[in-house]
Amino acid sequence: MFTFHLINESNARAILSWRYEPPYDLYNYSEPEANLLQHILHPQNTFYSILDENSELVAYCSFGQDGQVTGGDYNEQALDIGMGIRPDLTGRGKGAEYAKAVLEFAKSLFQPKAFRVTIAAFNKRAIRVWQKLKFEHQQSFERRSDGMQFIVLLRSDCCKTSPNWENLA
Repeated sequence: MFTFHLINESNARAILSWRYEPPYDLYNYSEPEANLLQHILHPQNTFYSILDENSELVAYCSFGQDGQVTGGDYNEQALDIGMGIRPDLTGRGKGAEYAKAVLEFAKSLFQPKAFRVTIAAFNKRAIRVWQKLKFEHQQSFERRSDGMQFIVLLRSDCCKTSPNWENLA
C-alpha cells in the first residue's frame, strides 16, 4: 500500500510547508527553511518519503537521532522513529496503518533489537497508535527549553519473531 523512498528536495520542501492545527502545530517546522532543508536531506538523518498507491506524498519518517527529544534518556539501545502524516490525512483513524508500514520498513532496513518513539504527552492520538502496536511506556520527561512534557514508548520484542501486523491494530 505504501512505498518508501529516500527523501528528495521536492518532498522535503512539501513537508516543510505542512501546517497542523493547534495543538498539533507543535509539529510545524518554524526554523529557517534552508537549515531545515539541509537537515532533512542529510543522509545521516535518514528521512524517507512515504507515498501511497498513487505515488502521492502522504507521510514521512526518519530513523535515529532525529526521533529523539532533548531531555530524554536514550541510553537503551533501540531504533528511534520519527514520523509525520500530511495534515489533511490526520485524525481519520489510519495512523496505525502508517505506523505498521514504517515498522515493517524499518525492520527490513535496520533489523533493530528494539523500536522507540518519543511523543508529546498531549498527543493522545499518536500515543494510542503506538500502544496498539505493542509499544510500552518507558519514561516521561520535561523538555527544559519550554517545559513541554514528552513520553517515550518502547517495543523491545520487535525482531524475535515475525508478527502478524494485521492482528495488532
